[in-house]
Order: sequence, then structure tokens, then C-alpha cells
Amino acid sequence: MAKDYYETLGIGKDASDDDIKRAFRKLAHKYHPDKGNGNDEKFKEVNEAYQVLSDKQKRARYDQFGHAFDGAGGGGGAGGFPGGGFGGFDFSNFQQAGGAQGFDFGNMGDIFEGVFGGRRRSRTGPVPGNNIEMDATVDFMDTVTGSEREIKVYKRMKCPVCNGNGAEPGTKIETCSECKGQGQVTQARQTILGTFQQVTTCPKCRGEGKVAQVPCKKCGGDGRIRDYDKFKVKIPAGIDDGQTIRIEGRGEAGLRGGPAGDLFLRVRVKPHNEFSRRGYDILSKVPISFSQAALGDTIEVEGVEGKETLKVPAGTQTGTNFKIRHKGIPHLNSSRRGDHLIKVIIKTPRRLSRKQKKILKDLGI
Repeated sequence: MAKDYYETLGIGKDASDDDIKRAFRKLAHKYHPDKGNGNDEKFKEVNEAYQVLSDKQKRARYDQFGHAFDGAGGGGGAGGFPGGGFGGFDFSNFQQAGGAQGFDFGNMGDIFEGVFGGRRRSRTGPVPGNNIEMDATVDFMDTVTGSEREIKVYKRMKCPVCNGNGAEPGTKIETCSECKGQGQVTQARQTILGTFQQVTTCPKCRGEGKVAQVPCKKCGGDGRIRDYDKFKVKIPAGIDDGQTIRIEGRGEAGLRGGPAGDLFLRVRVKPHNEFSRRGYDILSKVPISFSQAALGDTIEVEGVEGKETLKVPAGTQTGTNFKIRHKGIPHLNSSRRGDHLIKVIIKTPRRLSRKQKKILKDLGI
């Protein structure tokens, strides 16, 4: 029995796009094969469910046809005419004596477009692949210096055996005998309004107009397989938490020679023990002694490029900020840099001798 995609993601059928995305991220993080307790099969199931439910058109077809939606021609053909019904739609409110009075045709435009011979959109031709979104966690210092990291994505990829054409190597791709290469077939459909011609997607070639003489054994004739794609991505210096890197052509493979989608990599930056960020400036704190604050001193502080020298003038108060110019975060795609702002915190002595206490009292401190 096919798994319910909503059940797979743990959401209801009324879930919003944001609900679907949040559920996917949570489960993908839980089951990712790179994790010690990951589960490859569960990860594949979650990814498959997300690819369908995150696409509005696919989700609508799935809600209507279930797991058979891929073979439903994009919702092209309705059912027969059993017992006065029409493709699963209820005409019980149609008043026989009064014609169309009392029946609302307001939302039936798409249905009657097909019934009265209106041509539906053909599925022939290349179809672009879906875009993919994922998170990538980087260290704080990667945002300062830039880095390169390997990305692993589970997605639809062009079949390496048939090179995407869906045919077993050495066999031919023929014109569909059912639709004569048109990708659509015309059927006589009986309705309560009479017999009409209905144009639907060809069930044999699924709208392509061509069929493989022998479908590829690797991909089943789809031209794509699900597998892991590994590649390296450059993390640019200056990127901030939550920003996204677009990598063209690294999304899912297209159908029938269509271009691949893009990968949108959302960057998550790990907190640093010493440094934080405000815009392109780096913030940090440094403790100094009471005597250093009172008398002044030259101290060494930790910077993102190593040790930096900081001159503390006499009479410095706790909480005073000092600036080391051009030692902050690089601006994206620029030679400019922010500054390093250092806040000094004066350490108050906890244990003083009698002599030390007397000296402080004599000084009036």
C-alpha cells in the first residue's frame, strides 16, 4: 500500500506551504544519512513527499488522484459516466425540469473546456527540473575568510544509462501509435448534456508523442533516477546567517531534456565563543585590571587575523569601546571591510589586603 505523503511528513491535508517546509526540514535533519543515527530509506521517503507537496500543481494532482497522479496526465482525463455521474462530480442538484436553474456553473470552466473540445495544455516538450532548498551550517570564521565545502543532495538526476531519453541503450524511440505523435487523444464522452468530444493527454506516451521501444531498465523510462549528487560550493567571505546562495543547474534534472533546476543554499552560521557580528563589524570583550584602567597600558587582544595591539589610555572606564579599523567582516563582493569593536571590562579586585584597602581609601577611590 502506497504511503500517504501527508502522513510521511506528519502534517494534515490543510497544511500551509510553510507548514510543509518546516516539517520537511525537521525530518530531513533527523533522518539525513550523514548523521550517525540517520536513515537513508526514511530520508528518501521524506524527500519524495516534500517534492510533491511543495509543488502546488503536483500537490493538487496528488490530492485528486493519490499516488497515481503521475499517470493521470496532469489531471487531463475524468472518469466515465456511471449512473449519471460525471468523472466523480455530483450532478444531483441539477434540476431536470427547470433546465440549469439552481445549478452553479461558476467553478466548472476548466471541466467544460475539456468536455466541449477545448484543447488542454500539452505535456510535450522539455520540462524544467524543480528547484531545491537546503541549509548549510558553516563556522563563524568561514564568514570572515570564505571557505569551500562539499554538499551532498538527494534528488532526481539524469539517468546515466539512457542519458535522459528513457530508452534502453541500443533501442529506438518511436512515434506513439496511440496518438500518432500528437501527445493527445480525442474521446467521445457522454454527459447529461449529450455526447461531446474530449481532448485528453495520451495515456500511452503521457503527452510526449513518442515512446521508447524498450524502456530503460535503470529509470523505468522516466529518464531520471533518484540519487546523491556531491559537489563543492564556495562560501563567500562576508555572507551572513540566513542569507542564501543560488547555485544554477544543481537542482533536480529536467524532463525530456529540460534544464535542471537551481539549488538554493541557506547559510546557517555557528556562534563563536569570543566574537559576534553586527552588520560588517565584529564585536568582542576584553578584561583589564583596575590598575591598567587607572594608569593606562598597551595590551594584546584576540582578533580574527590573530593578535592585535590595543592602547588603553589612563582613566579608562568599564564598558568603553575601542575600534580597530578594517579588521571586521569583508563586504560581499568588495574589498571593503568592517571594523573590530572591543569593549573593555574592568575586573574589580575581590581580595585586598589591609594595606591595599588603606591605599585605596587614602586615594579616595
